[in-house]
Parts: sequence; structure tokens; C-alpha cells
Amino acid sequence: MIRRNLIGLATLVAFGTALPMAVQAQTDYPTRPVKLIVPFPAGGTSDIMGRMIADELFKALKQPFVVENVGGAGGVIGTERAAKAAPDGYTLVLSGVGQNAVAHGLNSQLGYDSIKDFVHITQIHSGPNVLVAHPSAPFKTFKELIDYGKANPGKLNYGYTHAASGHMAMELLKQTVGTCTGTKGNQNCKGLFMVGIPYRGGGPMMTDLLGGQIPMMFINQDVALQHVKAGKLRALAVSSLSRNPLYPDVPTIAESGYPGFSALSWSGLSAPKGTPKVIVDKLEAAAVKAMQSPAIQARMESQGFVVPPLGAADYTQFVRKELDRWTRVIKIAGIKAE
Repeated sequence: MIRRNLIGLATLVAFGTALPMAVQAQTDYPTRPVKLIVPFPAGGTSDIMGRMIADELFKALKQPFVVENVGGAGGVIGTERAAKAAPDGYTLVLSGVGQNAVAHGLNSQLGYDSIKDFVHITQIHSGPNVLVAHPSAPFKTFKELIDYGKANPGKLNYGYTHAASGHMAMELLKQTVGTCTGTKGNQNCKGLFMVGIPYRGGGPMMTDLLGGQIPMMFINQDVALQHVKAGKLRALAVSSLSRNPLYPDVPTIAESGYPGFSALSWSGLSAPKGTPKVIVDKLEAAAVKAMQSPAIQARMESQGFVVPPLGAADYTQFVRKELDRWTRVIKIAGIKAE
């Protein structure tokens, strides 16, 4: 009996010692380098955003935040790897519209759940798509485009890259203007029937648009800007709720007769579910402070990006709404994974 009591006492002492040590370790976080998975190859917008926030977190928390590019399957492979990582704060992931919203509409059997398997710490950026047209297109404004499309069903083409944000923006536009039926890239919408031309990437699509082989497409605002300024493309509308600072004279679709229309590219900082709250709170505070700095905001706005509402509560709600929005759009359009 005495021996059992001594063993029990020793266990309690050991447990009581370990618990404060674990809490202290979380409070001292980070004590070693942190890995940030960017689920896309180096060089793109996601990579740029990931490296930007990694640099800012390093400055704030005094430990390296090392970007690891894990591309593949539109961001799904890297995101799934992050979901399965130890929830200790030493593996984070750059979340985004493709892998955390669109992917769920394309595949109901993903290896992760964007709501249940992650803690969403804060949004980092958002940016609109711009509806651009070749100067030879038979319309000069967004309203003229809609009128032309309604008057000439099936005669108007557009370029798209499968499941990219520009593709989603066009599908949402077709569904907003009218009720759509049909198969991917070629939906028949009451009042607006346009034919989608698929491309493997944005580069070839832009080449064909600049050459007049296709009349229009949605594309990220930073990619379109140089061609719009040069007069090689005409910007008809932006897909954000508010006008973009780089396109002050270009109307939003929302103000052009379709209130509430929004189709954005975006990214944010997330961690595996179960990451201790004290760590999440520290990351949230550091990331929010960084994104509120005048230098970062000026850098973002110079490329037409917007710093959205910040913090875990806003970002979690935003991810949920985006997941619901794009799952619904994909289901109506009948888009399947490739």
C-alpha cells in the first residue's frame, strides 16, 4: 500500500512538473525555426505572399520562418501535408481560395476539411480579377458586353484556366446574369450563353488574348495592369465589391447592376487543428501587426492587392463563406476535377 502511494505521488509530481514545462514551452514559442508550407511552386503570387509574411514573422518573433514550396494538384498536396502535421506551431500553411474553397467543390473526398482540420489565423491579401477584352472586341464597356452576349448567344468566346480564380469569376458572372445549365466551359445561361476556351495556363491564354484569338477573359489585376496601361487590352470591370486603386476608373460588377458580386483571389495564414491557443494568439498578433504596417500596406496597394479585415475570427468566417460560395458555383456549372 505504501509503495503504491509513493508511486502515485511520484507520478503526480512528475505530471505536475511536466505540465508547467509544456505551458512554458508554448509561452516561449518559437524556440526553433518554423516551417511555412506554400502549396504552390516558387515565383507566383502565393509564393510572394508566403515569403512576405514569413519575413515579417521572423522580424517579430526572432526565429526563422522557412518557406517550403510543396506544389501539385492546385495546392491540395501541400495543404493536405499541413493538415497532417503535428499541431505544435512549427508547421504552418499558406491557405487560399483554390485549395481551401474551390477544391472542395471539385472533390468531395479531399484528404482534409478546410474548416475542421485547420485553425485560420489571419487573412493576408485579397485581389480582384479584372475582366479584360481585346480592343477589337465588339464592346467597349461591361454593359455593352452583357447586351452583346444576350443578343448573340453562343457567338462570344472567353479564355479560362480550369478552376483558377478567373474561371470561377466567369462562372459566377454567367450564373448571376442568368440561370445556367450545361457542362464545363460551355454552359447555356438564360440571357447569356458564352463558350469557354480552356487553356493549360495563364501565359498561353494571355498570348492569345493579346493576339486577338480570344476576345476576353478574367485575369488577376496585377497581371493585366501592364497590358491595360499600354492600351493592348481594355479593362471592362473588376470583380471586387469596391473599386481597385490601380483601376480607379474601372467599375465593379457589383455597381454595374449586380449587387454583391465578388470573386477574389486571396490567401491567409493557417495552422493544423489542435495548435495551442497561446501559440495561435501569438502568431495572430504578430501577423496582424505586420499587415497593418504602412510599409506593407503600401507594398500591397502598389500591386493592386487589398489588405482585408484581419484576425482569426474574420478570416475563419471568410473561409467558410468562400467555401460555400464556390462549392455552389461549381455544382451549378457542373465543373469536375481534371
